[in-house]
Amino acid sequence: MALPVHLVDTYWETLHPPVLEAGTYAVDPGRRGSPWRLAGEFSAEEAAERGFFAPVDALSDGPSGTVLLAPGDVRGTRLVLERADGYCMGIDGRDGPNLACLGCGLPVGTRIDDCGQWQQVQLPPGAVVRLPAPPERPVLDWSELLTDGALWRGLSDYRDIPAGAALAHLVVASGGRPVEVAPGPVAELFGWAVAQLLPAGGDARRLDLAGPGRGEPAAELLLVPVHPQTGLVWRPSTGAQALPVEAALWAELAFPPHRTRLPVVGGLPAGVERDDPLPPYPGRAFQPSFEAFRRTLAGMPEVREPWLRALYERRY
Repeated sequence: MALPVHLVDTYWETLHPPVLEAGTYAVDPGRRGSPWRLAGEFSAEEAAERGFFAPVDALSDGPSGTVLLAPGDVRGTRLVLERADGYCMGIDGRDGPNLACLGCGLPVGTRIDDCGQWQQVQLPPGAVVRLPAPPERPVLDWSELLTDGALWRGLSDYRDIPAGAALAHLVVASGGRPVEVAPGPVAELFGWAVAQLLPAGGDARRLDLAGPGRGEPAAELLLVPVHPQTGLVWRPSTGAQALPVEAALWAELAFPPHRTRLPVVGGLPAGVERDDPLPPYPGRAFQPSFEAFRRTLAGMPEVREPWLRALYERRY
């Protein structure tokens, strides 16, 4: 699976679900885990080589290519109790590898399930050997994703995190110019944030949705889905600039259930009781996570431009 965008942010003192679906895995191309170096122990050039173009609190010197799994998918290991420290509700991985092989006893990975962290098991690349196995889940094309319902599988309770990541791409693509947000779900999600971050006025670039089942409206900036399996971005055929959005969030914006599943006219016949639930309505409006916005922005070279650096350093 593609590396989940939800990893850029968490909710403090909240128990999180596994960040990956059961039976799937993802590979992190960046460095992950201990040892760590704190700010002041590395240069801005070193941070930029690791993909951080704005000040960050710490830099990992752990291995690249870490394999991530849902905790329930790991077999043949035991917990190393003396390395199972955490904050309050679980294990946070602060002591390094805390899973050992049942056969040889060597440390092979790190389980994380404490509050404020996504539940996951991290396997360093040196502990993983690829063996012959049944075929992996087939990669669905965009039309299959729509009919299969796979675009709607996501961590919807945490959808403000991918919204914050998408906002970072939007602000960078704007170049600091005004943006006119298309009315409807896009304006409801991004309208307030755009008004806070970008100037108003004429010569605005229009922002709208595009993708499978939606077509390509006339707009310079288009919010498009990221394939949940491959991580590839849906590309418009026009010259519009594609802004990546996590698939489940994009599907919610493109086909909002409370707007597309409308009740029929009239009522049920006498003596007939409803056996289907009512269409789901959002419990409350949500805004993009500004912490996810900042962390995504830190990984984009454009953040070194003065106007973007000012947005990065602003208190939200």
